[in-house]
Amino acid sequence: MIHIVFNTADMPVLQAAIDLDESLAGTIIEIKDDYAVGPLLNIYETEGYQVRRDWWKELLQHSPWEEQLDLVDDKLTVHHLIETLQNNEEEEAWIWMGQNSHDVCGYYWLMSQLKDLQGKLQVLYLNNLPFLNEKGQLFYPTHLSQIQPAEFLKAKKLARPITLSEFEVDPDEWKKLCDENEGVRFLEGGKKLISKEINFYDKEIISLLTKNAQKLPSAIAHILSKMKIKTGDVFIVYRLKALAELGKLTMTGNWEKGWKDIVVQMPGGSAIVAED
Repeated sequence: MIHIVFNTADMPVLQAAIDLDESLAGTIIEIKDDYAVGPLLNIYETEGYQVRRDWWKELLQHSPWEEQLDLVDDKLTVHHLIETLQNNEEEEAWIWMGQNSHDVCGYYWLMSQLKDLQGKLQVLYLNNLPFLNEKGQLFYPTHLSQIQPAEFLKAKKLARPITLSEFEVDPDEWKKLCDENEGVRFLEGGKKLISKEINFYDKEIISLLTKNAQKLPSAIAHILSKMKIKTGDVFIVYRLKALAELGKLTMTGNWEKGWKDIVVQMPGGSAIVAED
């Protein structure tokens, strides 16, 4: 069995669940790119792939993840996945996704390439489903990493084949989004994605900044903990830079020294950085 996830944080939780239930035993692989943001036009062609790669290269510059770009090769991951499934009659893949645009976009990007493997693919979409947290309270997770390993044993019962109808309709929906080529994809409900402009998160990002100066890593951590619709830290920094260029805030420091040297400040706030 091959388990497919879309977030690094999902892997240890799923592995812990596998350790509890040998019927889930198998390999976990990750689709690493965040297809909920950035250019998608002609994403399956060499030119479109390179445009997206160049975009990420710009965003990752000076970030703690700058070296990650060369480690992300989802095309190669899919090549190996297809090869494995085709060469082993008994093998099947389970695609796990939470109710968030990152996972759903990754699912669309992936399944649109796997039509020839219908019957060997199961999907587990934890859409608007209640689970128990570590305190035994009911909650509705948006990401797999929020679920306790023992709760995954319930989730496995949700596995179902991707239907022929989905293989017909879903790739068309994904192609529409790719052709629209907006900066952000937003999950409206179910598997329904809609395109949004690149500045979609800007208003919320600004609302979550403190008035006074703060180190960039602290600002990112606060924004990520409070924002209602999650996105990645690299994309948040990209939007902070754009907002600085528009004069909505200031960012000072030496980017060559990385995020830790950068200070974010709203207009009119104190320039003194508060101690964490």
